[in-house]
Amino acid sequence: MQLKGLKLVGLKSHDCHVLMQQLLVMAIRDIVPNKVRHTITRLCFFFKAICSKVIDPVKLDDLENEAAIISCQLEMYFPPSFFDIMVHLIAHMVKEIKLCGPVYLQWMYLVE
Repeated sequence: MQLKGLKLVGLKSHDCHVLMQQLLVMAIRDIVPNKVRHTITRLCFFFKAICSKVIDPVKLDDLENEAAIISCQLEMYFPPSFFDIMVHLIAHMVKEIKLCGPVYLQWMYLVE
């Protein structure tokens, strides 16, 4: 990982995973407007919840609703050019957990 021209270069997917769940919330604290910050924070907490080793099956429906709300909020604050297939995938992640089990059992970090 390198920092060139205030851009992070050479990150592996696990590095992005850690940045998203742990550091992004603190990094945007005083930089972006409150509404956008709350939406990004919700997204980070959503990923943290679905990537945990213990997931309560009762809360999966709430997480699925949370994913829909986050997607709607992202559409309100970001331009259409921001969205690609990867942003759409959060709508399906909870269903994958219901079918296949916790996300950490499906990670491909070792293969990478």
